[in-house]
Amino acid sequence: MKSVVANYMISRKWLLLALVILLILLPFVLSDFRVNLLGRYLAFAILVIGLDLLWGYMGVLSLGHGIFFGLGAYIMGIHLKMEASSGGLPDFMMWSGMTELPWFWTVLQHPVIAILAGIIVPMIIAVILGFFTFRNRIQDVYFTILTQALVMVTVTLLISRQDVTGGTNGLTGFSTIFGFSLSDPATQRVIYYVTLGCLVIILLICSRLINSLFGKALIAIRDGENRLRFSGYDTSMFKVLVFTISAGIAGLAGMLFVMQVGIISPTQIGIIPSIEMILWVAIGGRGTLIGPVIGAILTNSAKTFFSESYPDIWLYFLGAVFVIVVIFLPGGLMSLGKKLKRRNSNEKGQTNSKADYSAS
Repeated sequence: MKSVVANYMISRKWLLLALVILLILLPFVLSDFRVNLLGRYLAFAILVIGLDLLWGYMGVLSLGHGIFFGLGAYIMGIHLKMEASSGGLPDFMMWSGMTELPWFWTVLQHPVIAILAGIIVPMIIAVILGFFTFRNRIQDVYFTILTQALVMVTVTLLISRQDVTGGTNGLTGFSTIFGFSLSDPATQRVIYYVTLGCLVIILLICSRLINSLFGKALIAIRDGENRLRFSGYDTSMFKVLVFTISAGIAGLAGMLFVMQVGIISPTQIGIIPSIEMILWVAIGGRGTLIGPVIGAILTNSAKTFFSESYPDIWLYFLGAVFVIVVIFLPGGLMSLGKKLKRRNSNEKGQTNSKADYSAS
């Protein structure tokens, strides 16, 4: 059994190494537009690592991670908007009749504060939300519904405060980042490799967590929370901690995303995007870390390919992909290797049985 687990872990490491090498080399053969698209997919891949920690390893399904992703994106968007307007009043604020900047816009003008806030603010909100929900043992479908409702509240708030958030139009019109032009392909390539670096670092850190005693506790919560609680563990604090870590990762992903897409609006963090995030985890294979990363990249690549090739019916193709994966690979794409190995072993067993029968 130990040898099987060891071989499985080694195969994952080789898969990760091959994926990283491929992602390093792809910008040399892709156009600037495709590199920018791939950079967005990598930001989504960072996001789903945190979701896999929460759902795949601990069994807590959140449909509200669009909130944390959006907070990180809006915070970085505010900084980029301030940089584009040279510290002055943005255009949409003037149209709304405002005469001075809100205090948090002034604070987020500083790049270091903006980067830290994009990670810390989602974590603070996750701590507050997680403490009051998990301590009161709100779980399963009730927690899922609650997080989905919070997404609706957040989107409504962003739209209603047009004077501060840009309303339905969101924040756009970014021109520079840290003094470098965002329209320069060289800047976009640097952002791409920064995103890739963050993805690798987050993946390695989370992998280390999962392979520790902490990770075993998360799996125990998923498979039998009451047993762990009766053993003297405070399972609610584990949930709050992982929920907070996941929110911080989502905030980082949101910041990296807005640098590459050049806009952030309420439609990008609503209910549908939050559900899509869960689909990326499920398609890649929950509880594997690298599976959701592959799922996020492949699903969004397929979405782009189908929408470009078949603009009228691309949703049908994408829906067919989801249905096929769910029916034939309920464990996600990462379960494909296990299925093939099991099939080969069964075929070998049948061949050996026939040989033994013939010999007798």
